[in-house]
Amino acid sequence: MAFAAYLHDLGKLAERARIGEAMERDAQGNSVAERNKQLYCPSWDGRHTHVHAAYTAIAIDLIEKYLPPLKGVEVTPFTAWKEQGTDDSLINAAAMHHKPQTFLQWIIATADRVASGFERDAFDDYNQAVDDDNKPLNHYTRRQLTLFEQIRLNGEPVKPEDLAWRYPLAPLSVDSLFPASASEIEKAGNEAGQADYRKLWDAFRAALDNIPESHRKNWSLWLDHFDSLWAAFASAIPSATAGNTKPEVSLYDHSRTTAALATALWRYHEHDEPEKIREALRAQWDRERQHQALAEQTWTEDKFLLVMGDFFGIQSFIFSSGSETQKNAARLLRGRSAYISLLTECAALKILDELGLPPTSQVINAAGKFLIVAPNRSEVREKLAGIQNEFNQWFLQQTWGESGIGISWEPAACNDFLDRNRGDGEPPFKRLIDRLFKRLEDIKARRLDLCGDNAPAPVFEGFLDSFEKHGKGVCAIDGRSPASESLPKAKDNKYISLLALDQINTGKWVAHNDRLLVTRSNINHHTLSLNLFGYHISFTGNEDASGKFGKLAAEGDLRRVWDYSLPESRDAVLFNGYARRSINAYVPQMGEANAWEADRYEGIEEDAEWDALAPKSFEHIARDDLWLDA
Repeated sequence: MAFAAYLHDLGKLAERARIGEAMERDAQGNSVAERNKQLYCPSWDGRHTHVHAAYTAIAIDLIEKYLPPLKGVEVTPFTAWKEQGTDDSLINAAAMHHKPQTFLQWIIATADRVASGFERDAFDDYNQAVDDDNKPLNHYTRRQLTLFEQIRLNGEPVKPEDLAWRYPLAPLSVDSLFPASASEIEKAGNEAGQADYRKLWDAFRAALDNIPESHRKNWSLWLDHFDSLWAAFASAIPSATAGNTKPEVSLYDHSRTTAALATALWRYHEHDEPEKIREALRAQWDRERQHQALAEQTWTEDKFLLVMGDFFGIQSFIFSSGSETQKNAARLLRGRSAYISLLTECAALKILDELGLPPTSQVINAAGKFLIVAPNRSEVREKLAGIQNEFNQWFLQQTWGESGIGISWEPAACNDFLDRNRGDGEPPFKRLIDRLFKRLEDIKARRLDLCGDNAPAPVFEGFLDSFEKHGKGVCAIDGRSPASESLPKAKDNKYISLLALDQINTGKWVAHNDRLLVTRSNINHHTLSLNLFGYHISFTGNEDASGKFGKLAAEGDLRRVWDYSLPESRDAVLFNGYARRSINAYVPQMGEANAWEADRYEGIEEDAEWDALAPKSFEHIARDDLWLDA
């Protein structure tokens, strides 16, 4: 379901690229595109609208060989592709979102409309809108608006003529992050615009083949890779250009949100009678039945559950100190910062796995927070409570309660996603997000469930005894935990906790490698000592090293592979065949030793054993800024 919803607008890229396969004709002279328009596109005033839906079916067919198996096998909840009478195939469910008929098609169509913030009447107007190819700026030539240019501190509305910048239509790279002048990249001429899209389409198809073939046997793992691929190629494609729609939302953002909502909606109705739900969804979007009880109930029923997680105690986690903290400051700061990212990523993954949700159900993960869209069912809320308890236990054991991850959830209905108010104040979606954040603040105030029915003991049992058990004193890194491990490269006997050792190794291995693996079992491959909520983190290097784990992928042991390598050039596409995470930024390394460097770093204690791959400490970086006097 997630993948079908995710691809529902793939045809926008294919149609704007005017792919040649759509123009191929049968014996009667009818092109593939014309035949598909009859199947997938609505009609208005004697012509088909939203032609991209016809191209969605064509495009999915063209990329099928790069996807997990779809033909000849049943892919729940869809029937096998290419079999006769398969109205509910994945390809039909994806392409019929403007002309839905079956239960599954209505699920995706509803998710598409809710993700756009449409009311019933607003969608009817949009569904009748036609892209006018004769306008100087149309769906071929319009480029995506930037976000910051539209912000006004005085709250005054922004005039369209004041918006002078656009994102270039190019794959995501360092260069394409920067907007360009609209006068330079929004030029009239359909052929030039189509050529830009065709170049993007060809690059997308080529990059799709870079996802490891062995990972196609693991839908969750493969879909995480595909999400990063689509982010790289669809982040600068305007999602909507028909009618008076502002091209300010990317096709990637809309695709991911639609997939999350469709998955939650389907799971909410998973055990209901399909025909009954199909009729309810039809009534929801039927202008003639808008005042019927069935339509109103479908709009207001809390079918979704927004789940937000937040890491609290970041300052304590990053800056806790002991006698050896200063000497390892740079490595620790990098390691601890990356470790927080790993904790929040694994916390979100834990929720997804326990709830049986795909990676596309996680719509946000940034700044220590994540947001997941789940179905609002009682068993989901019960599982979330159990997961919260597991998080609490981990942080009580490893950080003694000074840090933690809290999760809150808030039910939502389709009405809550509307992007404009109905004369009663703020838009419903803003009120929904405000409620969610208030709930999260409440959870943070009751962190670790210290006042709950099953609250942990107010005093840690056996805390003092644990120092005697290991006989190695207090951790020399955090200054509070019982030490159990030797501090790497320490000249004398210095001991640290397992968490501190993992933080140091994270700071080291994140600089030496390009990818990390998340597995259920310990594979002993630059693997951290502690498991994060049941997941083991291992670091690996280049493509050859990463490719050795195909068997783990097929068995489901390999849950994620994340690429965090730096691009080799400013115009390099930020996709290397694996899901991408922004866990690592530039890490200055020692490099090869020479006489000048030896003199420059003289007296730094960490310089006793030169390691070309070791990250530089703050002291090394400070010495780099010194000038040689004449």
